[in-house]
This record gives sequence, structure tokens and C-alpha cells, in this order.
Amino acid sequence: MTAGAGARRRSSTAGAAGAVLGLSPAEVGALRRTCSAWAARAQRDLPWRGTRDPWGVLVSELMLQQTQVARVVDRWPKFLARFPTPAVCAAAPVGEVIAAWAGLGYNRRAVNLHRCAVVVVAEHDGALPSDLAALLRLPGIGPYTARAVAAFAFEADVGVLDTNVGRVLARVAGRPLAPAEAQAAADGLVPRRRGWAWNQGMLDLGAMVCTARAPRCDTCPIVRRCAWRRAGNPEPDPARGSAAVAGGQSRFAGSDRQGRGRLVAALAAGAVVPPDELATVMGWPDDPARARRVADGVLRDGLAAARPDGALTLP
Repeated sequence: MTAGAGARRRSSTAGAAGAVLGLSPAEVGALRRTCSAWAARAQRDLPWRGTRDPWGVLVSELMLQQTQVARVVDRWPKFLARFPTPAVCAAAPVGEVIAAWAGLGYNRRAVNLHRCAVVVVAEHDGALPSDLAALLRLPGIGPYTARAVAAFAFEADVGVLDTNVGRVLARVAGRPLAPAEAQAAADGLVPRRRGWAWNQGMLDLGAMVCTARAPRCDTCPIVRRCAWRRAGNPEPDPARGSAAVAGGQSRFAGSDRQGRGRLVAALAAGAVVPPDELATVMGWPDDPARARRVADGVLRDGLAAARPDGALTLP
């Protein structure tokens, strides 16, 4: 791509972002500058931000989905010490990966990570590809994760769109955004050759300032560009139902997820669980039918294997 073509493309993507967010080119530029300056001062010191290793970045991103940052800070280096490369992960039984993941929740992520590692070894010589389209073809890798690896490992100028970034964009626009709009805005705001720093800053802005329940608008660096704030923060919050913005989770206590977690934790600790002990292990001693139903889901998800006698173990 020639310098002129590159400049035209950047102008086009910035224009697309401005059109979605209701900002002029000058306002897009001001938003970039103020947000970048804020991020340089306020950026969180997180361990995975010190690496550009694609595998380390991928592991951190999968862990951070549905798991609090504070829990991942401790578990991320331990997991990488056991599985430092895709090749080591792919060579291990999936049960060992599940056991190393236990306690982080949503254990299917461990199965997906193992599947991804197997494909990376078989089709990419053990190295995660840098191309966004190739990343998207890997099993268990969705649009957010692919863009996060591209931006944080390869410093590509792509927009990372998670619930925090989606919330910021919807509030700046003053309206809920469709998926294509939100991604176009996220991509178009990225300054040239600033993919890593810009996206980290946007994640921090949503996590630290433009929060879901009590946004700190008085300290927000881009408050002057925020249509929702200018309107007086009316209800409903435009972030509610906007693309990439997660809704509230269902109650965990007493849920099927809790029972699944108890079963996987027991298996990860080395237990062999016979069929007649499922209900007790899963916390529903008086509801064996529910325990059987949920355990069947654990089997279908590849988180357990059944022996000939019906007892469950790690796969």
C-alpha cells in the first residue's frame, strides 16, 4: 500500500468512526489525543501487558473472559509455566489443561484453548498466525479474541471491542449501536501504528472510568465528546443492549453453572465420580435427575469422560 493510499484508508476509517459516533473529523482527532494522554498516565500495570508473545496474550485474553482481573493476575503465570507454548499444550491430555484451568470458571475455555493449540501446531508450525482472518479460523477464537491477539501481540491497528469498549462507544454516540457500527467505530478510532496502546487505553477507560453502574464522568478524559453526558445521563443508558455490552449474569448460587463447577473441580482434584455420587458431588443430593442432566452437558462439552462403568473422570 502506498503512503497516499494508506492516508486515504486512515481518513476513511476515521470518517466511519465519526459517522457512527456523531463526531466531526476534528472531534475524532481531539478524542484520540485526550484519551491517549489519559491512558499514558492511568494505564493499569497488568502482567500480560509486558509480553508480545502471541500464546501468552491468547491465554490471558481467554482467561479474562468472564473472570475477574484480580484472579487472572495470579493464575496466568502459573498456567504459562505449565504450558509455555502451543506445542506443550497440544501434546498434553486435555484433562491436564482442564485441571490447570480449574477455579477460573467457564471451563469450556480450557477445552477450546487445547483445541486451538492442536490446530496451531498442525497447521501453523506451532506459532499463532498474525493475520486476522487466520486467527478467526482457529477453533474457539471469536472476533474479540482474534482482534485482541492481533493488537496486543502483533500491534496491529485493529479495534478491540469488548463490553468495556462497547459501553464507551455507545455512550459517546448517545445511542445503542449495532454490531457493525460498533466495530467500525472501534476500528476507525485506532491511531496509525498505535494499535497496542490505544486498545489498552480504551479497555482501561471502560473498566476504570466509564463503568457500568457508576460512571465517573467528572474524571472522564473524553466527557466533552460524550452525547449521553451532554444530555444529562438520561435513562435508559444507551450502553444497555448495545453491541458487545454484556448484560447482567444470572444468579450463580444454586445454578447449573455452580453444579458444573463443583463436578469439574472434583474431577480436576483427581476424583472418579460414580453415577450414584453425582448428585452429592454437585451439591444437589435430593435431585439426582438434575445432576444427571447437567453432568451429561459436562460430557458433551468435553470436560469429562465416562468409564465403562459410567463413572466420570477427566478426559
